[in-house]
Amino acid sequence: MPDRNQDLTCLSWNIHRCRGNDGRVDPNRTLATLQDETPLDDLDALILQEADEEVPPHAGLLDIAAVEAASGLRYLHTDPAHRWSAGSHGFLGTIIFISPKITVEGITLLDLPGRCHRGAVIADLTVDETQFRLIGMHLSLMQTLRWAQLRTICQFMFRKPRRPAILIGDLNEWRPWGGLALSKRFLGVELRGPTKPTFPIKRPLLPLDRVLTTAPAHINETQVLDGPGIRMTSDHRPLLAHINLGN
Repeated sequence: MPDRNQDLTCLSWNIHRCRGNDGRVDPNRTLATLQDETPLDDLDALILQEADEEVPPHAGLLDIAAVEAASGLRYLHTDPAHRWSAGSHGFLGTIIFISPKITVEGITLLDLPGRCHRGAVIADLTVDETQFRLIGMHLSLMQTLRWAQLRTICQFMFRKPRRPAILIGDLNEWRPWGGLALSKRFLGVELRGPTKPTFPIKRPLLPLDRVLTTAPAHINETQVLDGPGIRMTSDHRPLLAHINLGN
């Protein structure tokens, strides 16, 4: 088991706007799957994508209080300034929940370039006196836009005081090697992390969902979760990661 004094356990999942493989939008089913088929009560951070409606005003879908009660985590977006709109639960579908033991120093919503609006939620956090940066994101389907979006995120980090960073979410980068999108020469920072296929749901072939870190943080282990509820609830599988912050 990971040393809980040094590691964070994070879960990332694109919940497909609660639309299951039967075509039904069922937030209660999504919550039940989180409870029954993920280690929800053992997480330090839960990062969801496509958790708001697709079109403005991007209304929220989940019962936030129920997620908090089931997980023991706290919702990061209580301030309306940290959501897309008053009726949203997150920023362009990205929602973050964190452990009460983690202190929030600041939250930034970062608009990313592209015709289809994308964004990142950036949280500066502290756990056990170690500062780190958690970045939840959902990137474009277009390769060239992913290049620009990741570079925008890395340029943001470059202008901020250095601290280990965790970039997590649906990167839509299907190539395990990442290409230019993950090139240190292009981004100005080295992003490290294993690739495991999470899409499509029934027989994953593509590593669209990723967890990446900057030094000295590193990933101890990642696991793609599976189960009958997971296969019905979304088109992506959840990705679980144990992360060492390098303290």
